[in-house]
Amino acid sequence: MPRLPRAVPMARHRVQEAMQSWGEPDERVETAALVVTELVTNAVEHTAGRRIRCRLLRTPGRVRICVWNRGRRHVPKLPGPRNRPSGPPAESPRGADGPGPVAFGGPDGTDDGFSLASVSEDGRGLMLVDALAARWGTRSSVSGRLVWADV
Repeated sequence: MPRLPRAVPMARHRVQEAMQSWGEPDERVETAALVVTELVTNAVEHTAGRRIRCRLLRTPGRVRICVWNRGRRHVPKLPGPRNRPSGPPAESPRGADGPGPVAFGGPDGTDDGFSLASVSEDGRGLMLVDALAARWGTRSSVSGRLVWADV
């Protein structure tokens, strides 16, 4: 597919059609559609190649979604750790470095310690893939990157 925004719905529809023709359960088809949407969106937004490849590999009880692209855009170096005041580190609410929980005022009054608003939009797609896929990962080479997910 061309590395253009129109590739996202193209990939989603092709995945749905292929999996439905295989007789995959509707729930797996929709999960795969969401996962491929996120992976192709990332390839469109964060790579420099002209084309994206999407491939499905089917085994009993599993479908692997593979999205491959050539070339990568320059990714700026991430900033190092922030300077912290001297002395012992402050205990965070989760017992680890980071922002800690963010209050969630759900309609039922629950506070699960997490808010999607606390996560950068750039990281939400892979959070969704992580939540939906049984496993996922990446492989990089000089010529490009492969991102895969098992549903």
